[in-house]
Amino acid sequence: QVQLVESGGGLVQPGDSLRLSCAASGRTFSSYTMAWFRQGPGKEREFVAMITWSAGSTYYADSVKGRFTISRDNAKSTVYLQMNSLKPEDTAVYYCAAKRIGVVDFGSWGQGTQVTVSS
Repeated sequence: QVQLVESGGGLVQPGDSLRLSCAASGRTFSSYTMAWFRQGPGKEREFVAMITWSAGSTYYADSVKGRFTISRDNAKSTVYLQMNSLKPEDTAVYYCAAKRIGVVDFGSWGQGTQVTVSS
């Protein structure tokens, strides 16, 4: 498994942008599918976005489609989540997750980074 460390969270106003980063340890980062999940106050953890190992395919939750962009730099073992036009309902702890190719479940998780959108 890889070790994941998120960064980039903070307090922003509605309409602002923020970029989250997730740095992974290990030499096999490029063989992992990476994703972002989030858990808002009093809510279940939910899927936000996913990117395949080659970055050939990306997937988004309907609630963030058109506003968020997931990307990865395999040379830096880092995955990013660019968040634009942030809304108060985007307030949550954002988690980075990884799974090996061919595995169903995400087996590696970061500790999370808080994003608060408030005026």
